[in-house]
Amino acid sequence: MSKPNGKRYRLETVRRSYVEAVGGEKVEFEVGPEDAPAVFSFPHPIFTPDDMQRDLNSAQGDEAGARILLGDQYDDFVAAGGDVNSVMLLYVGIRNEAQDRVQKVRPTKG
Repeated sequence: MSKPNGKRYRLETVRRSYVEAVGGEKVEFEVGPEDAPAVFSFPHPIFTPDDMQRDLNSAQGDEAGARILLGDQYDDFVAAGGDVNSVMLLYVGIRNEAQDRVQKVRPTKG
């Protein structure tokens, strides 16, 4: 129920506005030939769980970061020809882009 003066937010609505602003809660990417790529994903940087974010912050190098981001997908990613440096560059690029987009979001109260 909304507060009469309109100063109360619904967290589900706030989250949805950020999901829409950044294009979803997951980042999907392809590896391999264009006619049959393998598809992988990791949580969008602004939706990364706290424990994963702590692990990423303490990761030593791109391989460790990619292992954290991809979890169970990591071995398949490497087998498909995935490059750990590239996946970390993607993560950093998406994170930087999201910072710009998130600053422009004005959460709705509804």
